[in-house]
Amino acid sequence: MKDNWKGIEEALTSTCREVLGRNKHHHKKWISMETLDKTQEGKDKNTSINNDRKRTEKIKAHAEYTKANKRVKKRIRADKQKQLGELATTAEKASREGNTRQLYDTTKKLAGKYGKLGQSVKETKGKSATEIDEQKNR
Repeated sequence: MKDNWKGIEEALTSTCREVLGRNKHHHKKWISMETLDKTQEGKDKNTSINNDRKRTEKIKAHAEYTKANKRVKKRIRADKQKQLGELATTAEKASREGNTRQLYDTTKKLAGKYGKLGQSVKETKGKSATEIDEQKNR
């Protein structure tokens, strides 16, 4: 029974791989291809941590992985800063030209998706005041 199920499972998975392929992960547009290559190197180093048998090899591989991870984070921050700078120059250009539609769109992109949530006002006992009147009286 188990052998039969293994055969069926193998046939299904191999057929699905051939027909469908792998599901591609869509990255953010502002991340450069060099950064994506560096992330792949980091993933490879992470798998080497799991594949190493000896403790000293694992420690050495983990140190390499942390260095690679720091480099990736640094590159991602630089890419994001570059993209934000480009958006800011686009907004300035649209403002100078009087193109309000483009200015609105770029400021909306710069502002982001979510706004800052308001802080809750707490009473002296530590319980948060939920009603607006309670917050005003506080």
